[in-house]
Amino acid sequence: MLKLGLIGCGKMGGALLRGVEQALGKAGLQVALSDVVPEAVNSLRKCLSCKSITGTPEEVAAVSDVVILAVKPGDMRALCESLAEVKGSRLHLSIAAGISLANLEIWLGSRQRVIRSMPNTPALVGVGAAAFARGSKANAKDAVLATKILGAVGTADEVSEKLLDAVTGLSGSGPAYIYTVIEALADGGVLMGLPRATALRLAAQTVAGAAEMVLLSGKHPAALRDEVTSPGGTTIAGLEKLEQHGLRNALIQAVRAATEKSKALDA
Repeated sequence: MLKLGLIGCGKMGGALLRGVEQALGKAGLQVALSDVVPEAVNSLRKCLSCKSITGTPEEVAAVSDVVILAVKPGDMRALCESLAEVKGSRLHLSIAAGISLANLEIWLGSRQRVIRSMPNTPALVGVGAAAFARGSKANAKDAVLATKILGAVGTADEVSEKLLDAVTGLSGSGPAYIYTVIEALADGGVLMGLPRATALRLAAQTVAGAAEMVLLSGKHPAALRDEVTSPGGTTIAGLEKLEQHGLRNALIQAVRAATEKSKALDA
């Protein structure tokens, strides 16, 4: 049985916990919950069927094999320093943006194993994209556990820590970019006469379908694009306008800017 603690029972932490329960089954999971907002704890407990208890952050850590640290970056140092007083050693999985492994290990103390991760909000509907990096004391078994937890609500890739800021800029912030693309496509449909609801549904489903084609076919996006682009046809006319208005470079620069902001958070 996996004894899993969650400190910070907001949307992302709750999504991870529900995903793990679905993957392991209620008999394979025991959880301990803590949050400064009691209503958040109570709301999450109602969504779980596995055995659950509540307590202070220190009490949660004391009874857990793995502790998910799901508080805001600005609250992480104080939390970790309080957890450093808890006896024993356990794995701590941070999902806070921009907080380095070095700082997490200093704040938690020399006995603790640490993994830093960056999930994204589609984890709330089970199709998230996450990456993680191991601290100096985290081992291969810890990486397997992190993959199991993060992978319960999507995909999980292990990377070196120096790449996690880029992960933040790409997949962490990326849903916001794609929501903007979906909105713009729908606006284009409305401009051309489609009803708003129909245009939005077509735009969202088109983005979802195109993404699934990339993931399932194994083909490069450019190859898939070529399959849709007939000589002298409608698609190449639209692609010409995207190139004229710099969509490709705009998205590249969005990832760059978000990556640099993530780096600055830990400065």
